[in-house]
Amino acid sequence: MKRYWIGFSLVMIISFAVLGWVGTRIYQEKPPVPEKVVTQSGQLVYTKSDIQDGQNIWQAMGGMEIGSVWGHGSYVAPDWTADWLHKEILGTQNFLAMQFYQKDFNQLSDSEKSSIKSKVTKIFKTNTYDVNTGVITIDDLRYEAIKLNVIHYSDVFLNGRDEYAIPKNTLKDPEKIRKFNAFIFWGSWAASTNRLDEDVTYTNNWPHEDLIDNKPTADTVVWTGVSIIILLLGIGLMALWYATQKGQVEHKDFPSDDPLLGAVITPSQKAVLKYFWVVSGLFMLQIVLGVITAHYGVEGGAFYGIPLAEILPYVITRTWHTQIGIFWIATAWLAAGLYIVPAVSGVEPKGQKLGVNILFIALLIVVLGSMAGEWLSVKHLLPDNFWFYFGHSGYEYIDLGRFFQIALLIGLFLWLFLMWRAIMPALRKNDEQKPILTLFLISTIAIASFYGAALMYGKHTNLAIAEYWRWWVVHLWVEGFFEVFATVVVAFLFARLNLVSIKTAGKATVLSATIFLSGGIIGTLHHLYFSGTPMVVLALGSVFSALEVVPLVFVGYEAWENIKLSRATEWVTKYKWAINFFVAVAFWNLLGAGIFGFMINPPIALYYMQGLNTTPVHAHAALFGVYGMLGIGLMLFTLRGLRPDLEWDEKPIKWAFWLINIGLFTMVTFSLLPVGLMQTYASVKDGYWYARSSEFLQTDLMQTLRWLRAFGDTIFALGAVLLVYFVFKLSIKFSQNNK
Repeated sequence: MKRYWIGFSLVMIISFAVLGWVGTRIYQEKPPVPEKVVTQSGQLVYTKSDIQDGQNIWQAMGGMEIGSVWGHGSYVAPDWTADWLHKEILGTQNFLAMQFYQKDFNQLSDSEKSSIKSKVTKIFKTNTYDVNTGVITIDDLRYEAIKLNVIHYSDVFLNGRDEYAIPKNTLKDPEKIRKFNAFIFWGSWAASTNRLDEDVTYTNNWPHEDLIDNKPTADTVVWTGVSIIILLLGIGLMALWYATQKGQVEHKDFPSDDPLLGAVITPSQKAVLKYFWVVSGLFMLQIVLGVITAHYGVEGGAFYGIPLAEILPYVITRTWHTQIGIFWIATAWLAAGLYIVPAVSGVEPKGQKLGVNILFIALLIVVLGSMAGEWLSVKHLLPDNFWFYFGHSGYEYIDLGRFFQIALLIGLFLWLFLMWRAIMPALRKNDEQKPILTLFLISTIAIASFYGAALMYGKHTNLAIAEYWRWWVVHLWVEGFFEVFATVVVAFLFARLNLVSIKTAGKATVLSATIFLSGGIIGTLHHLYFSGTPMVVLALGSVFSALEVVPLVFVGYEAWENIKLSRATEWVTKYKWAINFFVAVAFWNLLGAGIFGFMINPPIALYYMQGLNTTPVHAHAALFGVYGMLGIGLMLFTLRGLRPDLEWDEKPIKWAFWLINIGLFTMVTFSLLPVGLMQTYASVKDGYWYARSSEFLQTDLMQTLRWLRAFGDTIFALGAVLLVYFVFKLSIKFSQNNK
């Protein structure tokens, strides 16, 4: 066992050392925010405070939930970086054509167009940032093009655009609109201007824009090839390892009766039940918001003719949809942990029930308070200085205002305290279950601690740095240590049922965590290829994100083992549907996290696909398919453990299981995937700006494909309704039997 822990420790130390070192590089080489932007004739365009205030205005009105910047954000409105850049280039072309040839650009001959294109490319690619003065100097004609962009964007955010799902008066203060434009200009400048003394932009030549020769770099192509080779090598080595383990599988005599029958259920375990009421309620609310959000992509500002966007605009429904998904999944996992720990030690610490109840209230405050604050922020009902603390952060998946982020962090540490005090008596025994309990505690500490990365950015933090810390939360917190925690919990549950030995479970979990984190920690960088980061991010991210996929190729083995355990003996059938959801996790791990994840992970793929509908393909299949299914499985396991003697009406949960899985598969493959692949083709052929434009997305074919999503969504929603019905019906049975 010692060598397992050595391997785990080395992976953790080396991986975080590398991730931290890369972070220092990002701090050093981030796109600079200039003291001011001036024209060649000396006219002031923007100041540093204009750009920074513009970033805050963008955040307060929803940020990444209303279009995207550098490819990160929502999908209905354009990517503002690519859109601004394309329009600015076209404007500059026309002004130059009039200056040199007294004609519009489209009226020029091929040789004249080539000459103008060369001049425009030089204007945009040449870095005029002065490191001594902090001043960017731009061409006078480029400034004229910027003025046209300002007029266009002012109209978009003042008068609204149905095709972008942007309502009227999204921004109505002229000064705020001017500063918002300053921030978008800066983002497009970083995406089009070469780094000092380098032949690559700050965003590694993203987005694809032929008009200024923004094309994939050699590094992007080469590291894609390397990542594929690493993937194949990893799969080969993993297959060899699995082959060596054949015949070493433990053969265990299964108990004749359910070991949990007759177990004493503690007050704190009973108190966990209400967490699952919240899980069920939030799950349903998330689905409703998802339906509305998806519909806005077709109808813009209305829901089947109802002007719902006046009250709940797209930016709010999408914010709540993504945020609530994380909330209910995390709540299910936290509740499962609180249920398990007293069973582990056989000790109910004094005041444990009170702590569970306080944590429950704290979670409700964070969920409801943050939702209210986000709505008020987007509706411009918060004072200017309040949005950061109580409104909308603007950053996808961590949209909460700073006050609620801190409150959530405090709540997570309260959860850690409750887990620690209940698990320590078992750890002191120093028996066979110590390895699995140690990893259990480590993952618990990590879950509580790593959300703290959300506090590492401030109001005026450079976007490249804010993105670095954001993905610490989204990838390391959600996709990393929650994954480890879940692996431990599932293994422990099977061990509690005496279906596997605790010793075997301990070795397996430490090994699984080591394998997963060996690619997963540094693999965080695959989200940052084109986010104002140096090329080393692309190199390391591509290699280690490929390693993330390796263990997912073999999850079929895990699924088969779980199926065998569900059939091990007659009484295990009581846990059938919880185990079936664990099997579904393995399937979606392979498809959603593995296949759909790797589809967009290689640098050359993400270069063209970033922020297209291929991203929600991966997001829905991985976030819900893996983590959501696991949350449901843990909830069902806990509910069964609370009353193992209670008979279940299995018809609703049976139908729920199949409808949820079929609905998710249908929604992803019939709608999101075709739209995403067609966008990818457009991105490669015509440029990223076009793939995200309303001209492309509002075509009849695109609209039809979007409408097809309703079929899968309906199936999925019916399954969710049955699941919630089952949980509440079971809860009523619990209360009736406890009287």
